Amino acid sequence: MATKTSAQPTTGAATSAAKATDDTITEAFLREVPKTDLHVHLDGSLRIPTLIDLAKEYGVKLPSYTESGLRELVFKDRYDSLGDYLHGFQYLCAVLQSEVALERAGYELAVDNQNEGVRYLEVRFAPQLHIHEHMNAIMVLKAVNRGLKKAGDEFNRRQEVVSGAEPPFHYGIIVSAMRKFTAGFSEYFANFVHAHRYSPAKRIYREASLELARAAVLARDEYGLPVVAFDLAGEEAGYPAEDHREAFEYVHKHFMHKTVHAGEAYGPESIFQAVTDLHADRIGHGTYLLDPSAISTDSGIDDPDDYVKRLGEFVADHRITLEICLTSNLQTNPNMNSLSEHSFRKLRDARVSTTLCTDNRTVSNTTVTRELALAVSELGINRKDLKSIVVYGFKRSFFAGSYLEKRRYVRRVIDHYEKIERKHFGDPDAAARS
Repeated sequence: MATKTSAQPTTGAATSAAKATDDTITEAFLREVPKTDLHVHLDGSLRIPTLIDLAKEYGVKLPSYTESGLRELVFKDRYDSLGDYLHGFQYLCAVLQSEVALERAGYELAVDNQNEGVRYLEVRFAPQLHIHEHMNAIMVLKAVNRGLKKAGDEFNRRQEVVSGAEPPFHYGIIVSAMRKFTAGFSEYFANFVHAHRYSPAKRIYREASLELARAAVLARDEYGLPVVAFDLAGEEAGYPAEDHREAFEYVHKHFMHKTVHAGEAYGPESIFQAVTDLHADRIGHGTYLLDPSAISTDSGIDDPDDYVKRLGEFVADHRITLEICLTSNLQTNPNMNSLSEHSFRKLRDARVSTTLCTDNRTVSNTTVTRELALAVSELGINRKDLKSIVVYGFKRSFFAGSYLEKRRYVRRVIDHYEKIERKHFGDPDAAARS
């Protein structure tokens, strides 16, 4: 039977009857299995009621003060362009300018993930968007961590976790630098641009990223915060990764993981820069990795097909995992009319390491469960593929503990995943034992 999702969870006697004959991947199964989200932005995942509460408290003007109104005007199911998609971030960032707000955002994001079965979460954000006269980078990171830790501690005190029946919840923080910024992005960037007003733009971007890289390492090594990786986000075209080489060299030499937004709105050469100039361990999106037609005509690449083949082989061979965000990619790419046109299936067929993520839960109006369901229903992912995608999320995570601790945790997760498989689909070895 073809694998598919079902909108109606199967329960009770119906579940027992279905086990022996039905291989349907249900929403109930997708929600129950342990999952990861390795690519989710804090600001882009703020609850809309929280946005409204904070806007009223801090005097931030919104286009609407109802959830339905904001869904209609700002956080839509489909966007006209990447600029339209990014429009809502001006409101989200504006309300996250205090330690209290950042702590609340971190806590609620962790709880929302826990409630749908996410057991490992890596939250990324750009501290420089929240720095101002009364709050530095360390304070920003500490505030978000307090919220995440509170949610984690509450979850891990549950009897199911304490008894070992369920794996615990873990998380990490990814610090994001910006490929491009202007004085209008935040108070910090306004001051930074003014202080470097006689410098070329490339140098301004380089210095800002390097300053943030030092803060990320300091936060981890001196303050014990679970900063697990350094990231580069923002507009790719015209803002090459090589401008931020020094920052990534710095974190690389301090044994910090690297992930880079690349191949989202630009071609394979952007991914090439990420893995060569910035030592990327993972790639955010990577949509155009295997697409020679996406290579810029002025790139100087003589044989696009050979270039893409070699790059794809390098990424696959080095197990550089792609953090795929299906809904977000469909929303921000005007040339993609449906998920059937997404490269995810092609990437899987090429055995590239992939995992599914949300990108922005609020802006994209999605969850990890929904992303998995879309892969099953729209892209034909079967149970074997699904398990590989989910498990690889845990294996390629930037786990904050030791390597041996990570291995034990992943083993515990796999055991729990297989227990849930048996619950929904029956014991595959039962017939052999009878």
